[in-house]
Amino acid sequence: MTDRTAAVTRETGETDIEVTLDLDGDGESTVETGIGFFDHMLDAFATHGLFDLTVRCDGDLAVDDHHTVEDVAITLGEAFTEALGEKRGIDRFADRRVPLDEAVASVVVDVSGRPYFDFEGEFSQATVGEFTSVMAKHFLRSLAMNAGLTLHASVEGENAHHEVEALFKGLARALDDATRIDDRRADAPSTKGQL
Repeated sequence: MTDRTAAVTRETGETDIEVTLDLDGDGESTVETGIGFFDHMLDAFATHGLFDLTVRCDGDLAVDDHHTVEDVAITLGEAFTEALGEKRGIDRFADRRVPLDEAVASVVVDVSGRPYFDFEGEFSQATVGEFTSVMAKHFLRSLAMNAGLTLHASVEGENAHHEVEALFKGLARALDDATRIDDRRADAPSTKGQL
């Protein structure tokens, strides 16, 4: 199997980001975004997707958390695209439903190269620590657009911490499944011959 890794940087007037990603890792992560709960979610993402992940972000947190969360998602999406390359042999599709206590999230993904995002649900509290709850939805959208994913997600529950965490874990498990190599397949999983 070829090396499925990526290193991507992004520098704007709002953020300075470095991301490294190994799709075939052990779930090891080093995350520093300045937003404690977001760091926790990215650690959970790496753990449950078995991705080795490093994220370092210096963002304009004096404004709010928006640019940091959005730009990390953009950079991570670009890292997925780079690490997947021509997408030869991947499973492509995945569907995961993940509970966390009273909350449950559903994530359906197609690593199609055609970005699309759909979301159903609301968050029970406006914030979790310094993280604005609706930024979880925005993270998913930004990741999908920049990784070329068709991504449908939904969540329900009573506690925003659980709702957001279920989404990140569901996303991790779905992406792990969809990017997994099927040894029976030599080419990209498409009648077109490419994704």
